[in-house]
Amino acid sequence: MEKSLENQGRVDKNTDTNDSSRSNKNKSQGSSQNKKSGGRRYYGRRRRFYNRNRNRNDTPRLNTSFKKLSIVIPLFNEEESVHPLANEIKKVLNPIGMQYEVVFVDDGSTDLSLKNVKDICNTDRKFKYVSFRKNYGKSAALQVGFQYVTGDVVVTMDADLQDDPKEIPNLLKKLNEGYDLCSGWKKKRRDPIIKKLSSKFFNFVTKIFSGIKIHDFNCGLKAYRKEVVENLYVHGELHRYMPVLAKWQGFTITEIPVQHHPRRYGKTKFGISRFFKGFIDLITVIFSTRYTKRPLHFFGFFGAMAMILGIIVLGFLSVLWIQGHPLSNRPMLFLGMLLIIVGVQFFAVGLLGEMLVHNSPGNPDYIIKDKS
Repeated sequence: MEKSLENQGRVDKNTDTNDSSRSNKNKSQGSSQNKKSGGRRYYGRRRRFYNRNRNRNDTPRLNTSFKKLSIVIPLFNEEESVHPLANEIKKVLNPIGMQYEVVFVDDGSTDLSLKNVKDICNTDRKFKYVSFRKNYGKSAALQVGFQYVTGDVVVTMDADLQDDPKEIPNLLKKLNEGYDLCSGWKKKRRDPIIKKLSSKFFNFVTKIFSGIKIHDFNCGLKAYRKEVVENLYVHGELHRYMPVLAKWQGFTITEIPVQHHPRRYGKTKFGISRFFKGFIDLITVIFSTRYTKRPLHFFGFFGAMAMILGIIVLGFLSVLWIQGHPLSNRPMLFLGMLLIIVGVQFFAVGLLGEMLVHNSPGNPDYIIKDKS
C-alpha cells in the first residue's frame, strides 16, 4: 500500500514536471514567435477588435439645432431613378441620428414613377407621397410639398440623381450658422455646353436685377428653415427664383458648392421655352415682390419716362415750327404725341392699382421675426 502511494506520488510529480516543461516550452515557443513577428499578430487582433467596437458604438452624429428634417422631391417621369435615390437617402440619413421624412410629389407622371414611389412608401414609413392628376409644373409640386412637411428644416432636391444626397448634412451645417436659406452651387456642372452657357446668362441677369450675390439661383438642392417655406407662395415657374423671393421678404441667403452628377436615366423636362418663361417670370418676381403694394411706383416710372421723351420731341418740333419749318411731313410729331399718350396711360394704370391696393380688405403680409 505504501509503495503504491509512493509510486502514485512519483507519477504525479512526473506529470507536474512534464506539464510545467510543456507550458514553459509553449511559452518559449510563443515568445519566440512573438519575437519573430514583432508582436504584430496579438496586438493586431486587439486593434481590429477595438476598431470594430468603435464603429458600432460611435456612429457619426449631425450636431445641429434642428430636430426633424423634411425632404421634398418633385418628380415627373423618373421611374428608373426613384429607387436608387431612396437608397442613397437612407445611406446618408440613417447613420446621423436625426429624425427625417421624405415627401415625393408626383407631378402627373405617365410612366411607373408613382408605382415605384408607392412601393418605397409601403416598405418605409419615413417616405410619403403626393400625386397630381396632371402635370402642373415644378413650382406647384414644391408648394404642395411645403404644405405637407412637418420638420423644422426643409431640403428640396431633384429626382434625377444629379443632386447628391451626401450634400444634405453640409447644407444643414451651413444653415445652422444662422442663415434662413442655403442654396447649392453647382460649381462643376455635368450638363451639355448649351445648358451651361444658358445657365450662366440666366444667373448673371438675375444677379443684376435682384442684387443677390450668389452664383446659382436655379439649383434644385436647397435647405430652408420651416418659417421660410411657410411664408413663400410659389406658382407658375417661380421655383427658379426661390432665393429672390426669400431675400425680399427679409430672410438671409447663402450658398455652398455642391457636387453635381451627370444624368443617368431619362432626359431633361425643360426645353427651349424655359428661356422665354424665365425672362417673363423675372419680371413677375420683380413686380410681385417690390411693387405689389405700390403699383404706381412701377407704372409711374415708365409713364414718366415716356412723357419726358414725348415732351422733348414735341419741344424740338415746336422750335422748328417757330422757325418756319413745316411739321406736316415729320413722323416725329406723331412719335411725340404717342409717347405722351402712352405715358398718361401708364400713370392711369398705376393710379387704378393704388386704388385697388388701398381699398382691398386683406391685411398686409408683415413677417414678424420675434416678439415678447
